[in-house]
Amino acid sequence: MMKIAIGSDPNAVEEKYRLIEFIKKSYLGEVTDFGSDDAIYANVAIEVAKQVSDKNFDRGILLCGTGLGMSIAANKVKGAYAALISDIYSAKRAVLSNNANIACVGAFTIGDKLREELIYAFLTNEFDEGSPSKEKVDAFVSYDMNR
Repeated sequence: MMKIAIGSDPNAVEEKYRLIEFIKKSYLGEVTDFGSDDAIYANVAIEVAKQVSDKNFDRGILLCGTGLGMSIAANKVKGAYAALISDIYSAKRAVLSNNANIACVGAFTIGDKLREELIYAFLTNEFDEGSPSKEKVDAFVSYDMNR
C-alpha cells in the first residue's frame, strides 16, 4: 500500500482533511498528517519533502492557498520533486513525464471535486523508466544530487 505524507498551512486545513478522507475512502494509500498549525508553511513543506526524499513515504501532498509557496519550499529539499498541479493532464504528466513525488494544490484556487480528481491522477500514475522522458529526468536528478 502506498504511504502518503500530507501537510498544509492553516489556510488549507479543511481541504486537507477532506483529501485525507477521500484518499482513505478511495483506498489510495495510508496517509500520515504532518500538520497544518504552523503559519510558516515552509516548515511543513520541508518536513513532508524530507520524509518523501528519505523514502519514508512514497508520495507527498501539500496544500496552501495557491499551492505555490508549498511547491517552492518543498523543492528546496534534495530529492524532493514537487509539482504544482491544477489540471488533470498536468497531474498525470507530473508523474508520468517528470517523476514528481510531491503534489502541491491550492485551497483557494481549486474546488474540492477537482482537487480530488487531481490527487487521484497523481497517486494512480507511475513514472515509466523506459519513457523518452527518463533522460530528461535523469539530468535534473543528477544536478540535484550533485549540488
